[in-house]
Amino acid sequence: MSTLQIDARQSKPQDFTLNLITDPTLPLGRALDFQLPPELEASEPPEARGLSRDEVRLMVSYRAGNCVTHTRFRDIASYLAAGDLLVINTSGTLNAALPATRADGTGLELHLSTHLPADLWIVELRAPAENATKPFLTATAGEVLSLPGGASVKLLVPYQSERVFGKDGPTRLWVATLQLPITLHNYLDEFGFPIRYSYVKEGWPGSYYQTVYATEKGSAEMPSAGRAFTPELITRLVAKGVQIAPLILHTGVASLEDHEPPYEEYYRVPLETARLINATRAAGRRVIAVGTTVVRALETVVDETGQVHPGEGWTRLLITPARGIKSVNGLLTGLHEPRATHLAMLEALCGIEHLQITYAEALRQGYLWHEFGDLHLILP
Repeated sequence: MSTLQIDARQSKPQDFTLNLITDPTLPLGRALDFQLPPELEASEPPEARGLSRDEVRLMVSYRAGNCVTHTRFRDIASYLAAGDLLVINTSGTLNAALPATRADGTGLELHLSTHLPADLWIVELRAPAENATKPFLTATAGEVLSLPGGASVKLLVPYQSERVFGKDGPTRLWVATLQLPITLHNYLDEFGFPIRYSYVKEGWPGSYYQTVYATEKGSAEMPSAGRAFTPELITRLVAKGVQIAPLILHTGVASLEDHEPPYEEYYRVPLETARLINATRAAGRRVIAVGTTVVRALETVVDETGQVHPGEGWTRLLITPARGIKSVNGLLTGLHEPRATHLAMLEALCGIEHLQITYAEALRQGYLWHEFGDLHLILP
């Protein structure tokens, strides 16, 4: 194992400007802002760089003392102990992007976000752009677009949560119905492909967007914090006595352009997972969420005393520093974009000083961002 441990209190965050800005147009009114160099955007999976999944880099930071260690993800067991609990999101990633054609022949890309009750969908239309796509904002209610294989999508009404979060401009998300000739998963397997953004320069098969422990497809975008786990690594962790508990949260589409908060998403927290979390905390051990999606699901079902309850439904919860986090005391996560609302969740867990120190360190050490990038383990 090769590690470098530093006292981050002696690091030089002035090398990189990480500002906490106030902006009334943002969902939270403020955000952590910094410049992300383009070369730190992971443009391809680690496998394309000659690495295995678990060879991405891992920054381990301790909130107490602001100490930071640099290592490889495959050595994560060295930072976990018997009795610690990892809570994982076993949602699998859909081939949620489809080519779509308007009645006038305009070619677009349809992104399926969230499958609602009554077989309704939240969807996003995007137009071709250099390397990827950009939001298409001039669709109209009642419009029907053609999809491959004789399928179609009908746009019904704008998705009203955009108004809840102050998005009063052109419509990005729609409530829609799909008409498919075969079952959803078979259709997406045949005609769909993974959603990707401009920093990923080419398309990759759906297998690159799956965690090894996915059990139920339903996410529009990969719950990527767990991507680096391999079956062998999970076996080593279990042999060490690290506990693992599953839940489901099906992620919707993100908006990298506007840094909107996540929209309503389906979750399911099993009874045994809730019991195991409560027992682990009662024993004084660490409960570590693998990904922000896990935190969102658990915070939806935690009570004021910190007890986690089983539950199932749709959550619109937005986790902020003012609200705080009660269900977990550790988090494994990727590195998030400047001004992203996910950074507010991290601030709620570790505080703004620790967040600024660790992100300055990640920038200085050349960590890679996004779903194919490196990871950050935040511990007490």
